[in-house]
Amino acid sequence: MSKRSWALVAATLVSIIYGVTFTIAKDVMPKYVDAFGFIVMRVGGSVLLFWLISFFGPKEKIDKQDFSRIIAAAFFGVALNMLTFFKGLSYTSPIMGAVLMVTTPMIVLVLSAFIIKERMENRKVLGIILGLAGTITLILYGKSMANATNASLGNVLVFINAVSYAFYLIIVKKLMDKYNAFTFVKWIYTFGFLMVLPFGWNEFQAIDFAHLPTDIFWKIGFVVVFSTFLTYLLNLISMRELKPTTVAVFIYLQPLFATVFAVSLGKDDLSLVKLISAVLIFVGVYLVTQKKVTSDK
Repeated sequence: MSKRSWALVAATLVSIIYGVTFTIAKDVMPKYVDAFGFIVMRVGGSVLLFWLISFFGPKEKIDKQDFSRIIAAAFFGVALNMLTFFKGLSYTSPIMGAVLMVTTPMIVLVLSAFIIKERMENRKVLGIILGLAGTITLILYGKSMANATNASLGNVLVFINAVSYAFYLIIVKKLMDKYNAFTFVKWIYTFGFLMVLPFGWNEFQAIDFAHLPTDIFWKIGFVVVFSTFLTYLLNLISMRELKPTTVAVFIYLQPLFATVFAVSLGKDDLSLVKLISAVLIFVGVYLVTQKKVTSDK
């Protein structure tokens, strides 16, 4: 299997994990753990894991001038990204959160065109539009907003998260071209942890660990190990071979996999609309991920 194929597999696995995370994180927040307290656990646990595996990875020294980019990646990819997403998700519904998250590929496409001069090919634009149409249809059809406590504020925060993540994908691409992922990801999360700690320390201290149900512990562990640690590694692997726009379009698959997960648990059912939406999403992802013979990636 080629490096590009492995990168596409990694991006797909990220979408599957994130698709499940919407429901799992919502089960934890805000009933058992407030959003910012959850982030302290999520980022803090990931910092320990990243530093642990870094001892087994390649040894590279980071140039001093690159630490400014690492700090920027920590701000947009960890601190602002997670703080706005988790707080927004605690206010709005998982469905609306997913709707707003799929604006990220559009934002990345525009930012990439201005910042790194990536060409806005007609094929990619069409793929993004088809994926967006399929995703919005999928996550809006037959859903309820009953579990949204402050939808307006939550939606604004999730949209800020989408913009933040778009900036992160572009910023971290330069680091990927220069270093191995194990070299700098531990620093991104270390700086990110220092940024989120002031916001979440009080909420973290307020967690009643002694009375948390066992299944909530497992769900917290899933978010730390799989939704954070593993997905960020997989994302970095995919970004070594793929453009930021290509990586971002896989966000369209998240609500699709979330629906498959819900159907498998008997919490949702299949319909013609959902099947048509799935086709639009896969066609959109296919168009964006197809590599031109004359292009680099």
